This record gives sequence, C-alpha cells and structure tokens, in this order.
Amino acid sequence: MFITSLDSQPQKVLIIDDAIQNILFLQSSLSDLASIHFATNGPEGLALCEELKPDLILLDISMPGMDGWEVCTILKDNPLTSDIPVIFITGNEQPEAEQLALEKGAIDFINKPFDPKICRLRVMNQLKLRNQSRVLQQAKQEMTQLVESVPVLITYWDENWNNIFSNDLTGKWFDGFNETSHNKHVTQSLPREVYHRLLSHSEIKHKNSIEFTVSVQSNKQDQHFRVFQSATFNEGVLVGSLVTFVDITDAKKAKQALHSEKERLRVTLQSIGDAVIATDTQGYITFINPIAERMTGWRFKDTPPEKIEDVMLLRDADTKKPLLNPLYLALSEQRTVAMALNSELLSHSHQVYAVEDSAAPIRDEKGEIIGAIMVFHDVSEAMALAMKMSHLANYDQLTDLPNRILLQDRLTVAIQTAARQNHKVATLLLDIDNFKYLNDSIGHLLGDQLICKMARRIQQLLPAAFTLARLGGDEFVILMNEIQSVEAALSLASDLVTAMHQPFMLDDKPYNVSASVGVSVYPDDAKDAEELIRHADVAMYSAKQEGRNRFCFFSGDLEESLLQRHALELKLRHAIENDELIVVYQPKFNLKTKNIVGAEALVRMVDENNQLISPVEFIPIAEDSGLIVPLGNQVLLKACTQAAKWLKEGMPISVSVNVAAAQFADPDLEAIIIEVLNQTQLPPHYLELEITETALMGDINETQTKLSVLKGLGINISIDDFGTGYSSLSYLKKFNVDIMKIDMSFVIDMLNNTHDYEIVKTIILLGQSLSLTLIAEGVETEEQAQALMELGCGIGQGYLYSKPLRKKEFMTFLESATKNPNET
Repeated sequence: MFITSLDSQPQKVLIIDDAIQNILFLQSSLSDLASIHFATNGPEGLALCEELKPDLILLDISMPGMDGWEVCTILKDNPLTSDIPVIFITGNEQPEAEQLALEKGAIDFINKPFDPKICRLRVMNQLKLRNQSRVLQQAKQEMTQLVESVPVLITYWDENWNNIFSNDLTGKWFDGFNETSHNKHVTQSLPREVYHRLLSHSEIKHKNSIEFTVSVQSNKQDQHFRVFQSATFNEGVLVGSLVTFVDITDAKKAKQALHSEKERLRVTLQSIGDAVIATDTQGYITFINPIAERMTGWRFKDTPPEKIEDVMLLRDADTKKPLLNPLYLALSEQRTVAMALNSELLSHSHQVYAVEDSAAPIRDEKGEIIGAIMVFHDVSEAMALAMKMSHLANYDQLTDLPNRILLQDRLTVAIQTAARQNHKVATLLLDIDNFKYLNDSIGHLLGDQLICKMARRIQQLLPAAFTLARLGGDEFVILMNEIQSVEAALSLASDLVTAMHQPFMLDDKPYNVSASVGVSVYPDDAKDAEELIRHADVAMYSAKQEGRNRFCFFSGDLEESLLQRHALELKLRHAIENDELIVVYQPKFNLKTKNIVGAEALVRMVDENNQLISPVEFIPIAEDSGLIVPLGNQVLLKACTQAAKWLKEGMPISVSVNVAAAQFADPDLEAIIIEVLNQTQLPPHYLELEITETALMGDINETQTKLSVLKGLGINISIDDFGTGYSSLSYLKKFNVDIMKIDMSFVIDMLNNTHDYEIVKTIILLGQSLSLTLIAEGVETEEQAQALMELGCGIGQGYLYSKPLRKKEFMTFLESATKNPNET
C-alpha cells in the first residue's frame, strides 16, 4: 500500500437545493462524472453530508428556513466536513454575493440559469482537484508511515542547524528528541557527543556527504550509531543538512562478544593443562597450543604446516608399534573417538609420555566438517599415582604386607582353584599373646618395630607361593593354597609357634613374646573365604583360652562356643544400653567385732529366666569388645546411688567398686567420678575404687599422677587381687593407695597348703609395713577367719558371712546385723 491510486474509486456529489428542476438538471448533466445525491433543504443536506462525506457540494443560496450561507457556515465549522469543497448555486449576479460566497469558504460560484457546459467544466475541475488532493494526502500519510517505520532516524536541519524534520515523534532514539524538537537547535535536540561531531565537520562544505560512528552514554547502556551527514546546497550555498542515524549497538556488542569469545577461547587453549591440536580435513595442523608443542617437541611457527601423524608420534606402550592417530577416525566416521588404551607419545626430543586423548570433528554453521580437533594430556603421573593408590589400598602401610582387601581377593581365587583341582586351602591366623600390655609398656614405636620384625620372621618360614597378610594390630594371616592335606598346615603352625620363642631385639634389648595360632581348612571347615577367616579366628581364640603359646585347629564345638559368646556379647550390649545391669553387694566384716564395715559392689546380668549370670562369663567379653568402660561407669553410678541412699537412711556404709584396666586408663575417669559424686550427693570418703595390679603396672609415672588425682578427690584406693600379678615391691611403695586385698585363691587353701599360708602371711606383713588396711577375700570358715586375725588381717569378706546380695536383701541383712551383731 504505497501511494494507492484513487482514480478507480467513485466520487460523490451532493446537491442541496429546494428547486426540484435544478436538481434534475444537475443530475442529468453530471451523472457520468460522479454519483449524484441531493437534499431539498439545509438540515437534510447537513445530515446527508455527514453520512455520505461527498467529494463536492453544490449548494443553493436562497432556500426557505436555512439558506445556503448558514449551511456553508455550519459545514466549515464542522471538522468532519470542513475540507469538503462547496460551489454556490444562485441566480443573484451581484458582485458582493460572489465575494460573500468566497468569504464563507466556497471555492466557486455557478449562476442560474445553468450553462450546461460551464457547469459541467466547473464541477469536473473541482472533482479532479479533489481527487488529486486525496491522492497527495494518502501519499503523504503512507510516506510518513514508511519513514516512521524504517529502523533509521531521519532528520533534516536548516543552514543554522535548526530542526526542520524528524521521523522520530516519540523520543525512542534520543531522550528529549520528539515532536517538540521541531525548529529547535541541534544542541537542544541531540546528545552532546552527536552534535559536537556534526558541528565539527567543516569539510562537509566541500563534500556532498560524510559518514562517521559515534557512541552515546546513557543511564541504561552505551549506544553506538553509524551517522550519515549530507549537505544540501542552493547555487553553491549551504541551505541545510540531512542527517540519518543507524543504531549499530547490537551489531557492535555482537562483534565485541565475538572478539571476547575468540580471545577467551585463545587464552583458554593457550593456558589449559591439556594439549590441543586442530587440523583441516586432510590432517594438516592449523593450530597447536603450547602444551601440545612442549609434549610433541614441534613448533608451529617455525615450520610450514605438517600432518598430525608426523608431529604426534603415537605408539603402543607395550609393543612400541605405531598407532593410527584417532583424529583420522574422527574425520572418517564423523564422531568423537578416544585413543587406544595403553598409548604413549614419543616427542621429537625423545621424551616419552603416557597419554590419553579424544578427537572430534569440527563443523561449520551448515554442519559441514571443516577439520578436526585433538585433545590429549600426560597421564604418566596419574598412572604412577593410581599404582601407588592401588598399592596403598591393598597393602599394609606398616609392614607392606597384603592387607585384608587383597587377602580376601587371593582367598577367593585360591578357593575357586582348589574347588576345580580338588585341593585344599588353609588359613593360619596368628596373634601375639598379651601384645596390648606389651605395647603399652614398651611404647607404640617399639611395638611397631616388633610387628615388622615378626612379619619378616614369619615370611622367612613361608614358600613364595603362600601369602602372608596383616589384618591389623598384631594379627597376621597365612594363606596356604594348593595343599594336599592338613599335615602341611599342622607343620607350619608348629613352626610358627616355635619361631616366636627366639627373643626379638628392640632398642638393643631382648623381648620374649609368644603367639597363638588358629587353623581353618577349606573345604573341611569352611565353604568360602569369609567363613575360612572367621573359623581361623575361632580356633585362635580357643588357643588363647587353652593357655596361649600354642596352635589350635577349628572344630564345630569351637564355632558353637563362639556363637554363644557372640550372643552373650549382644545381651551384654543390650543390658548396658538399656540400664539393665544388676549390682549386688557383698558385705565386708571386721573379723574381730563381726561388724559390717563396708560392701563390695559386684555386677551381674539377668538371663531370660531372671537368673543371675556370673561375671566370670561376661566380664572377659566386655574387656575384649570394649564394653568394659561403659559397664564400669554404670556400676559406679548404681553403687554410689545405693550408698547415698543407705547414708540417708542412717546406715553409713562405704561401697567399693572394681575398676578395670581399660577404665583406669580412660582419661575421663576423674571427670566421670566427680559427676557421679555430684549427681548422687555421696561424700567421697564413702567410695572405694578397687584396682588390679595389672592395671597399675603400665606407665609408672602416669599411674602415680592418676592415683594422686583420684586420692585428691577424697576417695579410697584399693589394690585388688594382690599376689596374682606382677607384685613389684619397687612399684608398690610408690603408689598412693589405702587398702590391699588378699586374693581368695590364697585364702581358700591357706590352712591346707603351706605355700599359700606363707604367701598370705607375707602379703599381710607387706601391707602392715606400708600402713595399708588389709582385706581378705573368700573367707568361708571360722578357722580361716581366726588364722587371718592371728596374722594381722582385720577385715574379711566371703561366704562365711554372706554371699553377694541384691540391694533389698542387703538392706534386710544390714538391719539384722545391726540389731544382732554377734549372730552374723
């Protein structure tokens, strides 16, 4: 729709005349020129005019009611009809009438009676003028619409740079530049950056046009424009300037983004740790980054383009045979491909790199392949690290022996092979006897040296086909694969036990150790690797139970015993977690007065039938499983709670609590005792801790410090089971203790066995010399009590007086003993 032709559109003529004969005449004369419409009075003509919007109005002046002058005035005052041309029709030939008609806005004057030719010519000329006016108006509108819609700002300025024209009427190009900018100076219409450039171009006087780029800063963002400035001359004199603006902001940003992306890509490729080589479709190198140059030993700038296979020399790491570069595979198959495994790169400087890589085709915007790119990196260190990590994952760090993971794998393979070949597989689990106590006494550094020396000694006894592994701590496993009979396992187990008898030199001092060995055989004792190890552990535990320093083969009875032990451990753990342990109390008596002077708290478990389980059964399990510390803490709390209750009820009875070696070594022991005493409100002197000799014979200085701290709390310290441990007098005299207990194993036979009697006598004399209170355990007869009193022991406990009692039974017994002390 550009300058639409209006010639084919029918034109309309409206006749307003009260004389019908005039209307008929005009209609007959003009019907071939336009569509003729008429009205016989002024109001009807005005209404019809708004409806038809005619191209020409023939208006009679003299009409009744509303004459032509009034109708014309109304038409010209109405914006909808003011531009419609009006020709007056009148029989008045006075000159002033024609003048008045023109003053009212009419364009012509036709006199009556009508001359058909004159009338026709006048109307035809006015219709042509009307049609041309409409065409020009339509063209102007369309041109304005076109100019306003183009993505270019078009402006025209006079010789003094006042704005004459602009196609931006809304201010979308520049702030403040809109329809109000007409006739304004350029400095008031355009940004400073723009008008400075426009006014500075003096050379425009000598050229028809000039082109430049300008950037405009705004609050939103920087804008960039391509400006075309053309001068208009009249007879050599500058009369104006046409200035057009093209917004190139997006293009400039895209160009900058492309440049930034290319630069970022260049820097990335130059600085990444991977080597990069790009080629064309024939394999000729078009780009190579510094890492690739270093690894290949080839410089891109120093030589003309070469093919990638001449620069990147790939070969198999094992056979050293050349390999096809995967870049050619990527080009031929049009996909990403990886290098063959175990590839290595031989550089031009004769260095060898273990490499991994991938190659991919490069495509243009149409998807056509224009080359390929190879990315590769040195994995030599990674492979070495992987091997190291694999070794760390499968070998013990201290001894460099296979660990549990690698042993499990070898056991599985050995069992599978034995199953196919009808052979046997044996596992020997070796554990150093009493290693924990030895390790604590000599220190962990020497303990680690002992483990390493023992590993070497065991290794010397084994053929190369056997595997020696360390499970951790002081446990070793020997895997004997492809043996024909169990006699080979028996012989090796015997040799292992014997080999341990030779002392180990640690820090220039000899140390004697022994070991216990458990043996399990596939398929006799187990069906898989896990069961084989577990049964060897059962057998080793049995060897320790039988006295250590020996070996033992697995049997079904051992497994049953182990399962029972495991069930008891679960029961013990449950009892501790749910506060279900039972504490019983065995009274201590003054052997002379028969008065109760204290009570020993002893722990018990309850079975499904509410029967008490002896501590002989579960205390060793607690010590082996690490439950002894929470067990001891729970007994301590229960005993102190009960002693505080007795004190509150008027029966001040001190209570003694056994402290295991692990519990004594616990660094939190002091804090736990303080918390229990505060919680139960028991005065400290009513609490006695019974500690075995074994628990005390660790680090002597540390033991002295701990005993002093505990004594500082106000509690009493007792050495329990004296005579059954190390009994080192040089250590004993250094310990700040209050009480010494004589073990029942000496008391029971002291009247029947001279040696036991002398031991009891010696212990009593020793205690007296150290000013210690002496308590004899296991007193069962009056004769024993009398003999102990004669030797100087004043306190005893045992079945002669009472078995261990539950707290209610103890209360009843205590009340009875208080009323009838001589009948106890």
